[in-house]
Amino acid sequence: MAGWVWRTAIAAAAMIVAGLASAQPYPAKAVHILVPYPPGGGVDVLTRTLAEAVSKTWTQSIVVENRPGAGGVIASQAIATSAPDGYNLIMVASGHATNPFLYPKLPYDTFRDFSPISLLASSPNVLLVRADSPFKSVADVIAAAKARPGSLSFAHAGNGTSTHLAGELLKSLAKIDLDAIPYKGGAPAINDLLGGQIPMSFNNGPESVGQLQAGTVRALAVTTGSRAPFLPDVPSMSETVPGYDTEVWWGLLGPGGMPADLVAKISHDFVAAVNTDAVKERLGKLGAIPIGSTSDKFAAKIKADYDKWGPIIKAAGMKAE
Repeated sequence: MAGWVWRTAIAAAAMIVAGLASAQPYPAKAVHILVPYPPGGGVDVLTRTLAEAVSKTWTQSIVVENRPGAGGVIASQAIATSAPDGYNLIMVASGHATNPFLYPKLPYDTFRDFSPISLLASSPNVLLVRADSPFKSVADVIAAAKARPGSLSFAHAGNGTSTHLAGELLKSLAKIDLDAIPYKGGAPAINDLLGGQIPMSFNNGPESVGQLQAGTVRALAVTTGSRAPFLPDVPSMSETVPGYDTEVWWGLLGPGGMPADLVAKISHDFVAAVNTDAVKERLGKLGAIPIGSTSDKFAAKIKADYDKWGPIIKAAGMKAE
């Protein structure tokens, strides 16, 4: 009898301890955010900027880990199979919404296996050439491509990424033939552009700004329908190619099944960080436009891009390599 009482007391104590642990304010330990692309790219820069700001509010460290590969699928799978306790998150780019069309056997469900937290920022992509390139405008590129079909190529951050889609949209609307060359992220694409291995590259704003300021590359156009605030002298692609308009966005996801109050807490703190003057100034200099949305609006954005780009990807026959 005494043994039974003792075991019951131990079990009750364990339940109390577990209850106290679950009631601890979030976060009670370091939070890990995966970046599914190499260091130096737009997703990486944005994540580290926000992690620094939010960690000050949380008084807990935020560990940013680069885990590139397969267009973000490797890192996304790691998050999809993580515990929904908020300690493992991922910063995705807009390619997250299009991967289902590129990888027919994804190891996760794009909608069911993730908890959207916040759409944090967006940016136009930028068509870059080396500073010594003979191309001075988009019109020059189009003319060269029409004069020698198939002779020009452009770098992009991976099949189905926003930079790939930006190039495909140019090909479609300008009716030209360009060879799309995939890289494992935007930073490696710029490296080959600088090295002369490729004549053009589509890159997002944060990847482009530093090189533009250094004078190593020249921007021919931004991909949004109007000019970008951080590059006011660079024309929009639509000024040469009517109807052209596309962008890249970045947002924070957690594993599917996260409690609503936890999602709201994380969303609130990241949105607050995005809206601080220091972060807005930093992102503006990087070429990123702060947003900071609710989780519901981010979920709607993912679905809208899934619906928008799916038919285009299928028509173009794009597949992951």
